[in-house]
Amino acid sequence: MLLSTDNEGMTGWHWAARWGNLDVLQKVWEWAIVNLTTEEVKIIFLLSTDNEGMTVWHWAARWGNSDVLQKVWEWAIVNLTTEEVKNIFLLSTDNEGMSAWHWAARWGNSDVLQKVWEWANENLTREELNNK
Repeated sequence: MLLSTDNEGMTGWHWAARWGNLDVLQKVWEWAIVNLTTEEVKIIFLLSTDNEGMTVWHWAARWGNSDVLQKVWEWAIVNLTTEEVKNIFLLSTDNEGMSAWHWAARWGNSDVLQKVWEWANENLTREELNNK
């Protein structure tokens, strides 16, 4: 059920992030960390992409759900390596070449822009910042 997708390749996790439903995300996460392996949790919640190449991170940024972004970030820094965090959350782009930063800027989500900027400054090199 956690891996099932709709016609757009979106999981329930993607939809909850898109609509900012933090309660749903929290409950599903709590169930998953008890019943699944760390690797399965990582794949399902932090790495899965929809048909557009968008992760939960992209959807939360696109729709301005900064509380979801904050929670996903907190989970990621505990469950992923530093390189994985950089590559998945700060450097990854969807099929259009858009990062979370791009989506937040495009839709005028200043809270999200501020958070992503802070995390990027803390975790990326100057060269990585200039390229993204």
